[in-house]
Amino acid sequence: MKTADEPRLITPLFALITASGLCYFLAIGSLLPTLPRYVEDELSGSGFEVGLVVGAFAVSAALVRPLVGRLGDTLGRRTMAAAGAAIAAVSIAPLGLVHAVWFLVLVRLITGLGEAAFFVGAATAAQDLSPDHRRGEAASFFSIAIYGGLAFGPAAGEWIYRNHGPSAEWTFATVACMISLLLASFIPRELGRVENPVPRRGLLHPAAVLPGSVLLLGLIGFTGFAAFVPLYVDEIGVDDAGPFFFAYGAIVLTVRIFGARIPDRLGAVRTSTIALISISTGIGVVAAVSNVTGLWVGTVLLSIGMSLLFPALFILAVNNAPAEERSHAVGTFSLFFDLSQGLGAPVLGILVTVFGAEQAAFAGGAVMAVAGLVLANTKLRASLAEPVITPA
Repeated sequence: MKTADEPRLITPLFALITASGLCYFLAIGSLLPTLPRYVEDELSGSGFEVGLVVGAFAVSAALVRPLVGRLGDTLGRRTMAAAGAAIAAVSIAPLGLVHAVWFLVLVRLITGLGEAAFFVGAATAAQDLSPDHRRGEAASFFSIAIYGGLAFGPAAGEWIYRNHGPSAEWTFATVACMISLLLASFIPRELGRVENPVPRRGLLHPAAVLPGSVLLLGLIGFTGFAAFVPLYVDEIGVDDAGPFFFAYGAIVLTVRIFGARIPDRLGAVRTSTIALISISTGIGVVAAVSNVTGLWVGTVLLSIGMSLLFPALFILAVNNAPAEERSHAVGTFSLFFDLSQGLGAPVLGILVTVFGAEQAAFAGGAVMAVAGLVLANTKLRASLAEPVITPA
């Protein structure tokens, strides 16, 4: 129970960091449904090209994420978050200047560099400010910014795209990143900076590898949902994917706010098990039931699962890493977030191209979530008996 002497979790600085994250992920989220439409409608791209454009930024983010994680412990959280938002804004602004898939892939690769820096800076800053026994709650509240942006961003982006055209959507995303940059500039410069860093462990921090692997397998279902539902709705007689993304966002925010302490109370494995069952069932329903009812039922189940998966696994990576290596662990963990899009979107796009239907992407996402469920209840569960990692 909370005592009078316990530090507050939701402070003005914590709220500011979360608001910066929300603006950033609104920008990234707004591109999820609009880029596939742009590639298909304006550039006559295939399913594979849609997946390539959607996932390209995650490839570059994944490549630099381990280095960025190390830099976050040396340079501090503000430098990483502000630089990341600035790079994203500069890379999103020229979208559409060249009507070619290769150009979209190029600028999305640059966006990925910003994504790597921003997430490590902002997410680690939120953990720096939280009491040790409330890290799961802190991750839940901060991830409202991530999944709130990735949920409401698509609805906003699709509305802007349909009513005002792609140029207006690119402008919206750029401005949102600039607001994120402004807010991130208020993070204290010294927050998270390590004066005398310990010798590095290697490219990946061991505390984050297993939790990140489970996250990767679970997130592929959402990757397929975000990339291909905007195209799938046309096949089932729905004009706009926005209501489904809006419902997804509302459910995620509700669970994150009112169930913020679920990961701390149930534990990481039990919470991630519930999440992965919900994800696999939800995206599986979308694949198997080709109508509006199936999409609504699948959206609800997917939303519940996604709202629980990230905070449950995130606290494992953070709690099993020393404070002076926290950014390195967060960088490694978020690498798997990138891989779910950088690898997941093109692979699911290949399935769509081969089978000629978006349902193939949803089925692939369901299979991956089941694989994550198995990994969570075998290797990850067994690893919890290992001692907490200490500095080398």
